[in-house]
Amino acid sequence: MKRLPSTDNSLLLRTNFTDDLAWNSLCDVIKKPNEEGFRAYFDCVNDSSYNGLTVERLTNIAIDDGKHSFICVADRITLTDPEQLILVIDCYDRPGQTFRVIPSEVWGIENNLSIANMDFEEFANSCDPDGVFRGF
Repeated sequence: MKRLPSTDNSLLLRTNFTDDLAWNSLCDVIKKPNEEGFRAYFDCVNDSSYNGLTVERLTNIAIDDGKHSFICVADRITLTDPEQLILVIDCYDRPGQTFRVIPSEVWGIENNLSIANMDFEEFANSCDPDGVFRGF
């Protein structure tokens, strides 16, 4: 069974390998501090053995691993949509529940979920009708 990388940071897993430039750009953007100095703490995982994995499979891997309450995914939509909408998967409260987030707002999700300051549901309930979190 595939395992998640061992890390103290949150994970951004790449599951689509069609555009290296989009992937590299996304990793640069999410690690850059915003205007207030806040930044996300991600390890960008560029491992082709994750290619094409579904939400269900990724959720099961994360649950079996037991180290991550959520994971972020750069899938086909992320790497082809002009907004680079990152998929966020709940692996704790409601495993498999998802929403998308614009890269400039992923820091708030990562910062708050990684220390259990907020719940996945608080972000999911604050998404636009199209299922995208664009900030509070």
